This record gives sequence, structure tokens and C-alpha cells, in this order.
Amino acid sequence: MAGAGGEPVLVLGGGLMGLAVAHALARRGESVLVLSRRRSEAAGFVAAGMLAPHAEGLEGVMLELGRRSLERIPAWVADIEADAGLSCGRWRCGIVVPFASAAERDAYPTAGRGVPLDRAGLEREVAGIGPGWRAGVLFPQDGQIDNRRSLMRALEKACTALGVRFQEGSEVLGLDTATGRLDGVWTRTVQGQEQRIASRRAVLSGGAWSARLLPNLPVVPIKGQMLSLQGPREALRRVVFGPGTYLVPRRDGLLVVGATSEPEAGFSDGLTPQGQRQLQEGIEALLPAAVHWPPMERWWGFRPGTPDQAPLLGPSAIEGLWLATGHYRNGVLLAAITAELTSGLVTGAGTADRGLEELLRAFRWDRFEHWDPSAQTVASSIRRDPVAEGVG
Repeated sequence: MAGAGGEPVLVLGGGLMGLAVAHALARRGESVLVLSRRRSEAAGFVAAGMLAPHAEGLEGVMLELGRRSLERIPAWVADIEADAGLSCGRWRCGIVVPFASAAERDAYPTAGRGVPLDRAGLEREVAGIGPGWRAGVLFPQDGQIDNRRSLMRALEKACTALGVRFQEGSEVLGLDTATGRLDGVWTRTVQGQEQRIASRRAVLSGGAWSARLLPNLPVVPIKGQMLSLQGPREALRRVVFGPGTYLVPRRDGLLVVGATSEPEAGFSDGLTPQGQRQLQEGIEALLPAAVHWPPMERWWGFRPGTPDQAPLLGPSAIEGLWLATGHYRNGVLLAAITAELTSGLVTGAGTADRGLEELLRAFRWDRFEHWDPSAQTVASSIRRDPVAEGVG
């Protein structure tokens, strides 16, 4: 059903989160229009696609949100694949986290949720793993989605099949809030024409660019560089989540390697020798044989970082505008639950899960007491810091 006067729900941002929300809204019968400046720059196209709430060592409300989303991913993927007629590339391959010692392993926040491994166990799970790793944890419940080649394409097709409309090349210049609530947005088309699109409901899913529209949002870009190698098929069947570097094998032998974390880089484009050297050193430490695999691609992207590395979900300060942004490195993991929660809020359907409603309060945009937009800083306290779902 469309909104007042036949107005569509506007989704501001056509990346992974925007597509996931648009798809969920369309499945609830809503008319949806996605406004996107350039979808190719979206984080969903450059992430590694890990589904790793346990392997990443998440804690507290972030672990709970990640676990709930992981539970929903099979059904979410099934819906997308049914609507698109395409595979999303999901693979519950399990993830191995290696450590230099058993003591380091046992101190990991989620160690008790996985299978402990000694050196022999590491070698069984990851043939050829570097000699510096003496212990590890296997999280068989974690996995991956081939977001770059499969998920994004399937989501786009699923949205189109359900009647979602797209305006590619449309830059959102501002929000029309003359009446004290959202009444529409001002945009500039790719031809340079400015126009107003009327709507009393919109979702901001602009990723690292979200604060350009709402400067009071605590979202800043965290640049990450990545690369891929072509290895032998089935040379690696587990994701290897090391400190500062991770290896994500696809079923056809492609190995995605990430990632740098460069909060100081802002929106600066391009690869850097330092970043590429960091990735190379990570490969050598984790899987020495892969150093000799031929390179395929090198790329970069921008994660939407927040002060506590957690997303901004739910209502904004503007009536009629909801937030689905700031997912940092867990965008792919959290897409399923973000789409469910956001579409429920926008349509007024809510959720039957009262526990989920309580959890949502932990991710309000105004939870930060001392955010200074001019400082443009985010917390960086988690030991294992892949670019993952935010660009990851």
C-alpha cells in the first residue's frame, strides 16, 4: 500500500542496507522509491560478506543483535532468492580465529561459544596455516555471503521484481521539514536538475555519507582497502579471521583478503602502498602458500563508523524519517534484522518480539552524550578490526 496521496516510501541510499530495507518494505505491500547517487560506490559491493558475530568477538547488545540477525539470515536469503530467481551465495562454512597462545584464545570474549582448537586442530581446519599460530577457536555457526558477486545483484533483482523504483544518479540535497516533520526531499538529478519529491516517510541508509544529509549524526567514513587472489578450488574451506587481516574463501577458489582500517583517510580515494603492504603481510602470516596465488582485484571502500562501532537504528529527530545506517563492519551480518525492524517501524506493524523492541533502544541515534561533529572521530578499541561488513 502506498502512503498518503499515493506517495512512496523514500529510501535514501541504494547500497546493501537501502536495498534490504526497500525489499522488506515492498514485501509488506509498500510503494518504494530508492534514491541513490551512485550505487557502485556502496559498501555492499566492496565488503567481504562475513556473517561473524561470534568470530568477531562481539559483546553485549551488539552480540545479541548480531546473533538475532544470524538466526534470520536463512529465511531472509530464501525470500530474496525466491523473488530474484538468483542465488545470494550464502555459505555456512564456519570461521576459524587463530591465536598465538591458548591463554590468548581463552580470553577472547566469545571463546565459550565456539570449539577450542590446539595447533593440531588448527592444521586440520586450515591446512597450511602459518607457524605462529598455536591455538584457535572454530565457530561453525558463522559463515559468509558472496555479497560482491551474488547478494547485491540478487537484491536488486528482487526489489525490481516487487515493483521497487530506482532513481540512480540522484543526490539528496536536503529534507523538506517546513511543517515540522518530513514532507519530502530535495534532489539533484544526474542531469543537474533540482526537484522536490513529496513523501511523509523516508529511511536514511546512506552509509558513510549519512552525515552529509544530517550533520548531527555521529557517522564518519572509515576507509578500508582489500584485494582478492585466485587459489585452487577448496584450498581453503574456512574463513580465517586473524588480527587485522581476514581470509574469506569463495567456493570457486577466489580468496578475498581484508582489510585496512584508516579513519584518518576520510573519503580519500585510491590504494596506498602502506595499505597493500599490510594486506600482504597478513596473508604471509595466516596462509603463507597464498602469497604465490595470482592476484585478481584490488579495491577500497568506506565503512560508516560510529563512536561505539554500532549502528543507528529507529526513529530520527525528524518525524517521518527513520535511520538504518552506521553499521560499520557488520552491514552484511545485520542487514536481515535491520530490514525487518525498519520496515516494521515505517509501516507501523512493529514486531511481535518485545525483546527485540527493547534491544532496539540501545541503537538510538541520540545515545551519545558528547558527540562533536567537528571532531570526526570514532572509537577504535576492538582487537580484530577488519573492514568487513561496513565496507563488510
